[in-house]
Amino acid sequence: MPQPLWLVRPRPDGGCDYVNFVPSQAAGTQATVEMREGSHLPPQMPLLKRRHRLPAEEAERCRLQLQQSGGYRCSEPLF
Repeated sequence: MPQPLWLVRPRPDGGCDYVNFVPSQAAGTQATVEMREGSHLPPQMPLLKRRHRLPAEEAERCRLQLQQSGGYRCSEPLF
């Protein structure tokens, strides 16, 4: 996951749930990905529900699971 990735799932109320994967790699350390989960109902501010820092391989498995069984689709950045 070399660049930020947004996954979005629409909700019945007109808002959406989102997961944002942001890769980071400090010098000399293993590649990690920050996974941010939240929801957004415009025009309100987005709500951040959880943040996790995962190894890149685990983040990729999580992304696949969200897309295959969670109903999430790739998206342009929401905000």
